[in-house]
Amino acid sequence: MVPSTLREIAQVVGGTLERVSDPDLVVSGPVVIDSRQVQPGCVFAAFVGEHVDGHLFAGQALAGGAVCVLASRPVPGPAIMVADTLAAVTALSGWMARRMTAVTRIGVTGSSGKTSTKDLLAQVLRGHGCTHATVGSQNNELGVPLTVLATPPDVRYLVLEMGARGIGHLAYLTGLVPLDAAIVLNVGAAHAGEFGGPEATAQAKGELVEALPADGIAVLNADDPLVAAMAQRTVASVTWFGYSPRAHVRAEHVHLDEQGRAGFVLITPSGKAPVRLRLIGEHHVANALAVAALAHAVGQDVDATACALSQAMPLSGGRMQRHDLGDGTTVIDDAYNANPDSVAAGLRALLAMSAGRPTVAVLGQMAELGDRTEADHRAIGVLAAELGLDLVIAVGGRDAAAIADAAGDGGVHHRLVADPTAAAALLDEVLPAGAGAGEGLPLGGPAGSRRTPARAVSSHHPGGDRPAARQAVQGHLGITGMSATTMPVVCSGTCAMTSPRGERTLVGP
Repeated sequence: MVPSTLREIAQVVGGTLERVSDPDLVVSGPVVIDSRQVQPGCVFAAFVGEHVDGHLFAGQALAGGAVCVLASRPVPGPAIMVADTLAAVTALSGWMARRMTAVTRIGVTGSSGKTSTKDLLAQVLRGHGCTHATVGSQNNELGVPLTVLATPPDVRYLVLEMGARGIGHLAYLTGLVPLDAAIVLNVGAAHAGEFGGPEATAQAKGELVEALPADGIAVLNADDPLVAAMAQRTVASVTWFGYSPRAHVRAEHVHLDEQGRAGFVLITPSGKAPVRLRLIGEHHVANALAVAALAHAVGQDVDATACALSQAMPLSGGRMQRHDLGDGTTVIDDAYNANPDSVAAGLRALLAMSAGRPTVAVLGQMAELGDRTEADHRAIGVLAAELGLDLVIAVGGRDAAAIADAAGDGGVHHRLVADPTAAAALLDEVLPAGAGAGEGLPLGGPAGSRRTPARAVSSHHPGGDRPAARQAVQGHLGITGMSATTMPVVCSGTCAMTSPRGERTLVGP
């Protein structure tokens, strides 16, 4: 954080110093809420949670190097006593954010892709100046303040992922942390049920650019009408990204390689350069364009941007991440929070990676879709059929059945199972160990048979490291309804896999 004395911090949060020997001690370390993350010079904020009371770990935090505890009840050591720890952390972060006058504060939001874009942006901007960014998906009323309070003193760019569960949430966060630039990626079906529909989602997401000053930068998706309309809601200058000819920053000659990674020519007002992403899925092209648009707006050279995009790695778990298991199985995990767009992208990546090999998609149910729930689930089954996948395994109840039925209507072999354990066991049945390119799947029966009798689902592992594969499937499906095991499959809210000769691949949106 910006170096401050304990006395200053106590004044900002409205607290009192207890057992503090030197009120003028300068603190520059972060504020942490987990005693395992304590580092010398930090402040430990003790929260009372449902299951754990942080005050019980105050002594451990102080022994680990914390200079004091932000506490709402007495602790055995130096503390700043406050009535409400969250309110204190919030107040402190707002005060700190306003003192970051030399820092470009950037907010990133959208229905999907926030975390991947934030991770890309942080890696690209680091070549242009010291950058600090949200870790994982800590994008709410606690995560944003903690990110601000973990910002090192010498930072040039602060990249904040900002989420919302309704109208007014982003207005609150931007009131807390003044932004200099903002990216709005998209307004999609994700969380539409929670917001009340796409228009309400757009109203909420647009609060990010409404908060920008006249000399700010708004980076907007030219291909999304609901995002494009936000240009009328900001006084900041607008930089457009997308495939549209009117976009300032766009992509041409987009293609996927045999591993499902996108390549394209990056076009900007200052020139063009080739990009080969290391992230899996064509949907990352739009994320990369948003990053390139922001980088262009802050003056970064197009060649430097293209080079950084091509070198950037996936940083946050559960988003099209590849994991090689001991038996030759490769898991591509995109199960963090599936939505129709991410599932579709995962299926297309699966097909791109298959190279004629058998393909299996293990698809769980997607939440928060509102009145489009059935239609969106059916659309995924239709897409699986259009792509010509070999097998769809739908996991769950009525919504999963909609996927299975639609896939079956398109002529795809499909099964409906109740849970991840059943999906993993079924994969053991239908995916023989060591199956290679050109080998069919022992599906049996017509493509239209969707229900699998319980007796057909066994836990037998015919060969290879099947327990490792089973653990991967059950673990991922347990997160957001995703699965898969050995050989060809894609998994998503969802899941997927493909299998080359002697190698297996597993994917999961």
